[in-house]
Amino acid sequence: MMEAGILGYIFFQNALLAAVFASIVCGIIGSYVVVKQMVSISGGISHAAFGGVGLGYLAGINPIAGAFLFTIFVALGIGILKDKTSQNLDTLVGAVWAAGMAIGIISISLVPGYTPDLFGYLFGNILLVPASDLSMMAGLSILIVAVVLMLFTQLQAVTFDEEYARVMNLPVTWLSILLLVLIAVTVVMLIRVVGIILVIALLTLPAATARKFTTKLQSMMVVSVLLGLVFSTGGLFLSYLLDVPSGATIILLATAGFAGSLLVSREFFK
Repeated sequence: MMEAGILGYIFFQNALLAAVFASIVCGIIGSYVVVKQMVSISGGISHAAFGGVGLGYLAGINPIAGAFLFTIFVALGIGILKDKTSQNLDTLVGAVWAAGMAIGIISISLVPGYTPDLFGYLFGNILLVPASDLSMMAGLSILIVAVVLMLFTQLQAVTFDEEYARVMNLPVTWLSILLLVLIAVTVVMLIRVVGIILVIALLTLPAATARKFTTKLQSMMVVSVLLGLVFSTGGLFLSYLLDVPSGATIILLATAGFAGSLLVSREFFK
């Protein structure tokens, strides 16, 4: 009865739709992140998004639009620098991570008048996702799925073995940069759901859990999407029943699922 009642509210319906879109992109892009071991890079991009939020406020535009443009710029920068320089990748990611947060803090401090409440951008609130953001999430989800379907074989080759991809004369550098851009787009989609601080968890935990039970990338993506739906919608209902923040509840449920997968996997008992 309680669940049926809450489903009658538009804000909760919007939250469920946001959870569906987030699960789709997390399952697909998160699988690439986990297999290619790009968790640290994804973390750098997600935290750098705070710089875009701050610049958006400073420029007087939608902070999400600012985060979108800024994370795309950061993803392109990381991809190009990774290819053109010999700089250690961890150092590069750390610099981007810190610089993005610093840019956000300084930009917000320069905004005249009222200082905006940034709690929602840092930790998310899926219950406050407006219809306009849902349209954006739907469009980006379609774009991501379309790109992956068109370039699945090429992206798979780059993900599993870059040297083999080079032998096959694939544009490895540009495919790697494209993957970083797709991660950046996914990060922007997830800001409203779980916030900048928790994005990396939702991006990787469903895929990492799925990897314990699948051997092919395609099946890993499907299982990851399904797990994302369970974690996000389950966390949403739990947060309502327990009256606790939704983003954190979703992440804790995803963490519990990953911990459970470790316990039942054969690796744990070796």
